Amino acid sequence: MKANIQHKDSVFSLYLSDPKRLIDVYNAVQGTNYALDTPVEINTLENVLYKDRINDVSFVLDGKFVVLVEHQSTVCTNMPLRMLMYIGRLYEKMTVGENIYGSTPIPLPAPEFLVLYNGEESLPKEQIMSLSDAFEDTPHTNTLELSVKVINIKYGQNDAILEKSNTLKDYGFFIYTVQQYRKEGLPLADAIHQAVQDCKRQGIMQEFLEKHASEVENMLLHEWNLEEQLKFSEEEGIKKGIEREKFETARNLIGLGLDDGVIVKATKLTLEQVEAIRKEQ
Repeated sequence: MKANIQHKDSVFSLYLSDPKRLIDVYNAVQGTNYALDTPVEINTLENVLYKDRINDVSFVLDGKFVVLVEHQSTVCTNMPLRMLMYIGRLYEKMTVGENIYGSTPIPLPAPEFLVLYNGEESLPKEQIMSLSDAFEDTPHTNTLELSVKVINIKYGQNDAILEKSNTLKDYGFFIYTVQQYRKEGLPLADAIHQAVQDCKRQGIMQEFLEKHASEVENMLLHEWNLEEQLKFSEEEGIKKGIEREKFETARNLIGLGLDDGVIVKATKLTLEQVEAIRKEQ
């Protein structure tokens, strides 16, 4: 199967577009023993889980729909909801032409949802995220559930899982090498380039990197720039939220008749800011 290389592809999705690597990874994280020549049908969708890149691979293996996703930052708590939307699109796609309003059941492959975490933070080796965690309190029994298995594949944090798969081990080491060069102060582009060269010399992902080196560098640079922009936006959003809360607290304290000095101590705002808020009241 030839990989369909697009600008939106990620290194993860491109690397796992090889069915043998895909089966190798699946066997490791699910404890199965499928032969590497087992037929695989890759049917990854665009612009569902991510709008800016394809960082997932969905495929059918032995009658199962498997959605495999990589995270290089903190795992999104809305992933079960996003997976629900994803599997809905997949089922819709595979039942085109079927009579879904008829009385005859349409056979469907059972879904499995897997997230591989490969970020900087330390996370448990394995955890389950459930759609029902997002449900508001209700006295009724939940009739809809979706579970996502999150596996930490970060090099040095869950080596037991990496030892089960050469594909995961090599990929984990490659990402780890980039991260280490970043910690040493290398610019992102230089860190990626150096990691590619190091891994090729050490025979890690060698064939893949020899074939796709320039694409890998461009893809990973694009991916990580997006990750850093997202992280910056989230941090800025948190800061703005805290500032809004400080100003709202100051308004309430002014309404209670407290003097400016007390309000400054309570909110950590400057005296000038408190005086400006008082003038607005």
